[in-house]
Amino acid sequence: MQLLSDRILNMATSATLAMAAKARELRSEGKDIIGLSLGEPDFNTPDFIKDAAIQAIHENYNSYSPVDGYGELKEAIITKFKRDNNLTYTPNQIVVSTGAKQSLANIAAVLTNKGDEVILPCPYWVSYADLIKLNDGIPVEVKTSIDTDFKMTPSQLEAAITPHTKMLWFSSPCNPSGSVYSKKELRALADVLVKYPNIYVVSDEIYEHINYGDGHSSMAEFEDMYDRTITVNGVSKAFAMTGWRIGYIGAPEKIARACNKMQGQITSGANCIAQRAVITALNEPASRVQYMIDEFKVRRDLILDLLSNIPGFKTNIPEGAFYVFPNISYYFGKTLRGKTIKNASDFSMYLLEEALVATVDGDAFGNADCIRISYAASQEQIVEAIRRIKEALS
Repeated sequence: MQLLSDRILNMATSATLAMAAKARELRSEGKDIIGLSLGEPDFNTPDFIKDAAIQAIHENYNSYSPVDGYGELKEAIITKFKRDNNLTYTPNQIVVSTGAKQSLANIAAVLTNKGDEVILPCPYWVSYADLIKLNDGIPVEVKTSIDTDFKMTPSQLEAAITPHTKMLWFSSPCNPSGSVYSKKELRALADVLVKYPNIYVVSDEIYEHINYGDGHSSMAEFEDMYDRTITVNGVSKAFAMTGWRIGYIGAPEKIARACNKMQGQITSGANCIAQRAVITALNEPASRVQYMIDEFKVRRDLILDLLSNIPGFKTNIPEGAFYVFPNISYYFGKTLRGKTIKNASDFSMYLLEEALVATVDGDAFGNADCIRISYAASQEQIVEAIRRIKEALS
């Protein structure tokens, strides 16, 4: 009898976490690895948030929290949605989870039946496809390119829809491309979806505030899409709180209740101290963390300038998040220092071994011609990393 389940044997390992583990292994061997693989801000959590957590400890918040989150936190989330996104939710439409990743896992589990198709504009965040497959769904990849700023067009969406389509999942700003859908572009996609009332949308907005363009728009803003959109967000990125593990959704009440039920059997409520700190974080305006956004923009401009001096790197100009997603297919078939580069995975591994720079190959994001480079690192590290990459490819 087979020990491990088919479910776990068929599941891919997270590419970002696998590369981070490989980088840690090489560091333990004494190698000077620059990590540009993880999507983790290098800033410290702001003091006003840490102070709120310390206060919660002193106030003896140490018991199980409600499965779907403290009432005060849900009210703070409701206020945030209204203030930042012009979205109106009630407490019964909010579920707080252990990170936005659990929010997505809950959604996949409660909405996906065997054979349901979920449209994924490529590139997409690494865990989307496996969360869907874990629940016997079928990811339907819609290929995009640098030429369209890695955005899916309405005609592509229309062509991907079948009688089995259950959901559309996407992120804006996008991990890994940094692309941001404008309100006009979202409306054009919505105009397709209104013809198919049984299709739901999962809008992953975790990078909402890390936006360098004309501002953020949400699919749920459209009245004819509100009842069919699950908005996913959290505090990991904009507030530099990755390890605090708090995410949340605003959703149709029936879906929120289902996610609450699922979570009640898996983890119950999220960390009580972190929840209390997030109340403070969300009740403050985004301007409290603008200094991080400003620095990310400086780093974006820096890394784009540096990459432009390396032959074979073709990039878009990301309008959000903190990644660049260059097409590096120029190097496929070439031999570098005795190593033949067949694909993005080979290229990413070559950079790790020869340049001592950790990146992530694009295949995990649904685009086999690219790699993801995170610029959530200091300017000094970025300059040195790109210098090493240029030298290794020269």
